[in-house]
Amino acid sequence: MVPDMGKWKRSQAYADYMGFILTLNEGVKGKKVSCDYKVSETVEKLLTLLDTLDRWIDETPPIDQPSRFGNKAFRTWYAKLDQEAEALVLAVIPADKSAAAPEIAVYLKEAVGNSTRIDYGTGHEAAFAAFLCCLCKIGALRVDDQLAIIFKVFDRYLQVMRKLQKTYRMEPAGSQGVWGLDDFQFLPFIWGSAQLIEHPTVEPKHFVEEKVVNDNHKDYIFLDCIKFINEMKTGPFAEHSNQLWNISAVPTWSKVNQGLIRMYKAECLEKFPVIQHFKFGSLLPIEPVKP
Repeated sequence: MVPDMGKWKRSQAYADYMGFILTLNEGVKGKKVSCDYKVSETVEKLLTLLDTLDRWIDETPPIDQPSRFGNKAFRTWYAKLDQEAEALVLAVIPADKSAAAPEIAVYLKEAVGNSTRIDYGTGHEAAFAAFLCCLCKIGALRVDDQLAIIFKVFDRYLQVMRKLQKTYRMEPAGSQGVWGLDDFQFLPFIWGSAQLIEHPTVEPKHFVEEKVVNDNHKDYIFLDCIKFINEMKTGPFAEHSNQLWNISAVPTWSKVNQGLIRMYKAECLEKFPVIQHFKFGSLLPIEPVKP
């Protein structure tokens, strides 16, 4: 193990990041996407930010190139984000917190993939969660924004990432997305499994059935992720998504949820290739947790 990994696991940043993931996990238990929840001004501003990123994709079409994967137009798109990230963050946060913008913008820039390798993976997804965690730490997002963070902001982020992945044929980071449940994401499966806890009819064994997925994907993030996989991949589910296929044998969603949280820590947060680019600062410090 890389010696610094112990430092990361003991850090305030790790504690705050995991605390954020688990707080959202608790808040979303048993809730449908279509349930009633508050949508604050900050959430609206974050959706506008993500709409801007989406629009830039439309304005930056892929170029003709010999290689099928990793379209170099992504670098043009990314350069725009690199240039504008701080201004995008300033438009979201309260004016009296503007000093935090440069630090928070770093997480936004890390959240969309790597412009050198033109790949995307769970480390980039973690940077977006860290970006949202920082917005909570400065008070721009609050406790009562929990459901909107997942159902509005993270959902929109996922849509934009899928569009980036498809448009620029981005590679999964790492060897064939080994750290993700599909090739790219992990968190929506955690929060999505929490939504399904105590569901009267949909059990884990059902998510491999296309009808169940098509009937329920609008209300349940987990099933929406499965729908996306079904659209993107061909052949037997057990072959193209073996990790997920194994999960369908777990008896309850509560066990699925607990297992995914353990797996996320072990396979993502505690793997050096995933976490090596994670940034630390005043909002997510590397200093050890105070006893």
